Amino acid sequence: IWIFHGFYAEEKLVGNLASMSTSERIKAIQKMPETMKKKREIRNKVLKEITKKSRHHSTQHPCCTQCLQGTVVSFRRFGNSLSEYFHLLQLWHKTLKIIGAEFGTSVLSYFIFLKWLLTFNIFSFLINFSFITIPQFVAAEPNNLSFTGLELFTGAGYFQQTVLYYGFYTNATISKIENGPSYNMQLAYIFTIGIYFVICFFILLFSMAKSFCRNFINPQTYSGNASKLLCTWDFNVTNEKAVTLKQKNLSTQIKEDLTEVNREVLNLTVTERVVRIVIHLVSWLASLGTAIAACAGVYFLSINNLKLFVKGHKNDLESQAAMLVLPIVTSLLNTFIPFFYSWLGHLESFQTPGHQIYVTITRNIVLKISIVGILCYYWLNIVAASESQCWETLVGQDIYRLVLVDFIFCLLGSLFGEFLRRIIGTTVCVSLGLPEFDIGRNVLDLIYAQTLTWIGILFSPLLPGIQMISFSIVFCVKKVSLMMNCQPPRKVWRTAQMTTSFMFLLFFPSFLGVLSVIAVTVWRLKPSAECGPFRGLSSMYAAVSEWIKILENYTASKWVVWIYHNLIASELFFFILSVLVLIITYLYWQIIEGRKTMTKLLHKQILN
Repeated sequence: IWIFHGFYAEEKLVGNLASMSTSERIKAIQKMPETMKKKREIRNKVLKEITKKSRHHSTQHPCCTQCLQGTVVSFRRFGNSLSEYFHLLQLWHKTLKIIGAEFGTSVLSYFIFLKWLLTFNIFSFLINFSFITIPQFVAAEPNNLSFTGLELFTGAGYFQQTVLYYGFYTNATISKIENGPSYNMQLAYIFTIGIYFVICFFILLFSMAKSFCRNFINPQTYSGNASKLLCTWDFNVTNEKAVTLKQKNLSTQIKEDLTEVNREVLNLTVTERVVRIVIHLVSWLASLGTAIAACAGVYFLSINNLKLFVKGHKNDLESQAAMLVLPIVTSLLNTFIPFFYSWLGHLESFQTPGHQIYVTITRNIVLKISIVGILCYYWLNIVAASESQCWETLVGQDIYRLVLVDFIFCLLGSLFGEFLRRIIGTTVCVSLGLPEFDIGRNVLDLIYAQTLTWIGILFSPLLPGIQMISFSIVFCVKKVSLMMNCQPPRKVWRTAQMTTSFMFLLFFPSFLGVLSVIAVTVWRLKPSAECGPFRGLSSMYAAVSEWIKILENYTASKWVVWIYHNLIASELFFFILSVLVLIITYLYWQIIEGRKTMTKLLHKQILN
């Protein structure tokens, strides 16, 4: 009787749901106190009931209505099935869960940032390939140079006459059909790069704001550990492996929160404070002196590198190897000096791991951005004024080699550095133990690589595709090295704000510095006279000015001319826009501070 009663009740429920509208039906199913599996079964029965009713009334509807209803139901079923399996399509979703459970949010933040940069470069590659590279294939001439294989490491030789570099692109208007539609490569090149950087600017701002709101302003951050302990568990998780992983994640988060609450304040004597201050000062002087010495070495080496190109060495093994000296030395400095900075951080004995990581990141960003700044000065002031026939391609080749060698050193650092450290810590010197994952050094490696990619987009449009492949390999190698060679942090600590800090460092000084380099190149430097889409012009931006002069002759394009003269070419407009942005930023910051104060007061009331 009870079985029959339950079956009748379910049939009645299905009938009632089938008679509802789509939105009402979805809300009703969501509110049911059932497991996800049971809800899916009920939803599928409702869809079958709707299909039966539509077939029953098929004689009352014309053929087109039947087809339309059948199509709607089919798409609805397809959408429901797709939503169920969509989380499986997320890139490395399960891997990130395992890393978060085993090593905590501090290490997880690095892999989330790496995944975010990978998707960023996929977007960059698709834009450049679609609007710059594909049209060039239509007008491309055959490449007469021979491929030897060394080009993969040097970027020279055969690759000079390919779409990889700026110098290969034509300055002509592409048109395969006489009197048909044409494609202006000059405008396509500069507008694609320009619009891409505008999109990057807003994506970075939105990502920083979203991460900041989630990690700094969210009231849940100050809600205490009781709610996390009592209300976080998802009782729909029934798989044994998923339950274990969920338990580890929850345990790690509670430990991190408790560490923040129970953080001890050190009571140091005057002598101990003076000693700590002296150690900090000496460490900063040593780090800054090392950065200055590294920049000086890169500058003098780059001057010799330019002499090699100007003299026009033959395409033999010796000259090919000489091209790799600058990127190898630069990568060696960027690889080994951060180890010295990490040692300084351990010597300073910070109270929390977070302080040590942020100080290490600051020292690394000073080193890497200084080296990039020296290289940009070399490219824009020395290479651009040299006697080379196509200085843009030389810059593109330099950046290609820097990106490639940096990628190789990143792999070697994981495969041998962390591996050898594990062997030493488990066999030779057992007291050292397994190494910890160096978050600061690895994050700055990513920011350095992305900065080179942004600078190189103007000189090598397909560079994001190369970086996309390298980031994919780096993710897999770092994951394997982390699982095999590293141990979780000895001091558990909460790092919810770390991803926001990474994005801020990517925005400033990395992205804003790149915008300055691109602006100088586009507005100030004279393009090469014998290569590239802007040959024969006084500057790259002159292509836009000449296009505006042509549009002035057409009445239908007057609005474009007005926007150019009154907005884009107006200093007053950008001044007013900058003032508005500063005012909005100030008001937004005041609102954030007010909300943070309110949430802290609420937290104190809850504790009391």
